[in-house]
Amino acid sequence: MTDTKKDNNQIPAILGVSNADGTTLLPFKADPVTHALISDDGIGGLDLSGDVAARDNNGIPAEMAVSETDEITPVPLYANSSTGGILVDHT
Repeated sequence: MTDTKKDNNQIPAILGVSNADGTTLLPFKADPVTHALISDDGIGGLDLSGDVAARDNNGIPAEMAVSETDEITPVPLYANSSTGGILVDHT
């Protein structure tokens, strides 16, 4: 399990759930020059995890969003296991 990286003020980086297994926590990556979050088109993916935020060994939770369908149901944000990019739907 990945522990969240923290800055000198103990502010944690954001974690996502691996799109490979739905349980491994991965840090999202950003371009150090543009500061833009790396993204990957995740259309056609599977829901591999539950609706509860996974936590690292220090209790830091993975990021969550709400469902576009009902705007209530929690949805874990997935990280591409090979690039560290956040999975997005291009539509």
